[in-house]
Amino acid sequence: MSTIPSPAPADRVRGVVLRPGNDLTMTDLVLAPPGSGEVEVAVVAAGVCHSDLHVVRGEWDVPMPVVLGHEGSGVVTALGPDTEDSGLAVGDHVVLSWVPACGACRYCLAGRPAACSLVAEVVAPKGVLYDGTSRLSSTDGEQLHHYLGVSSFADRVVVPASGAIKVRKDAPLDALALVGCAIATGVGAVRNTAGVEAGATVAVIGCGGVGLSCVQGARLSGAGRIVAVDVVADKLDLARTLGATDTVDASAVDPVAALRTLVPEGLDYVFDAIGKIATTEQAIAALGQGGAAVIVGLPPTGSTARFDPLALAEADQRILGSNYGSVVAHRDIPVLVDLVVGGFLDVESMISARRPLEEAGDALAELNEGRALRQLLITGYRPAPHDPAEAGVAGSDSAAYDAYTAYVAPRSASGSTTHAPSAYDPTKREG
Repeated sequence: MSTIPSPAPADRVRGVVLRPGNDLTMTDLVLAPPGSGEVEVAVVAAGVCHSDLHVVRGEWDVPMPVVLGHEGSGVVTALGPDTEDSGLAVGDHVVLSWVPACGACRYCLAGRPAACSLVAEVVAPKGVLYDGTSRLSSTDGEQLHHYLGVSSFADRVVVPASGAIKVRKDAPLDALALVGCAIATGVGAVRNTAGVEAGATVAVIGCGGVGLSCVQGARLSGAGRIVAVDVVADKLDLARTLGATDTVDASAVDPVAALRTLVPEGLDYVFDAIGKIATTEQAIAALGQGGAAVIVGLPPTGSTARFDPLALAEADQRILGSNYGSVVAHRDIPVLVDLVVGGFLDVESMISARRPLEEAGDALAELNEGRALRQLLITGYRPAPHDPAEAGVAGSDSAAYDAYTAYVAPRSASGSTTHAPSAYDPTKREG
């Protein structure tokens, strides 16, 4: 058995820092101990997402210098003061959430933690933690900013305790990084934001990590028709494997015309998982009577789209914004992990590469060129082998089935499940 590496010394970590002028470097950093209500996490894997790419491209206004990364998973290595009620302990496996909700603002108290005021007004725009300060600095004392309260492109991070979501220990911890953003955002957009019903017609524009998660969410919700739209043939093939019933190659045809041919009356739900102005307008144009366009992908700051408000009103249509899939992280993320373990959600097929943390720049370049799905940046830290008796969930098979039936299985008006989860075999690969 190989030796499990210990974390780096308490005050030194490695991380990927972005500075003005697109200066992206892997360098040594200083990580302060966790403060009140905070925990330290040794990162096992970080996902490379388009949100990171927006920052590198300069399309979003983010305080710099900043340690990138907002999708990740790891192991709790230290607890700060005032974390007794967090339910966390050293050694716990966690998925990192980029909306570490405060639990006390108007939106949190209303059951909408994805809209947390403290995150929206302090953590995200200022690149700090709850108290307005950073735990990251350069070795010469320069303050560095946190990205979305996470900064997962590093060996270790300090995050608010609410941003470290405890999950079962028998799940594949590196792959679970995707649950913290792509899976939660895509499945959540279908289940939480849109509330897709069994039998509904659905289109997903964009088959990256979030779009493929929307496809899987639509499948789990029992959608009657799921049309995947992209310009890359391999992504469309994968979308079919993950649940799409039809595909549209947007590089060869007008996607709206193609969608209208497949579903002449228009679609019940269209998910824009890209966030370009053109795709947002396409999503609205493809709707049917009473349909909803769900904007999941995020455009550059200041972008505006056009639509006909009279047509929207006359057709009783809706445009819905979906931030982080409208998730309640502590409720949704452990259940999504149960679904991964049970085989109802396929995460592994969405991972196009595992690379060392040092290759973050190359991974972002591949993402920019449209050649990658989700790439994982792997650190040197490996969790200790878990004892199956202490996996964190009693009866994994029943837990996964219960998660399916309680969380995403389509239901009739009477509340009865309309189809069995055994209908999906994640090991089956069709062309």
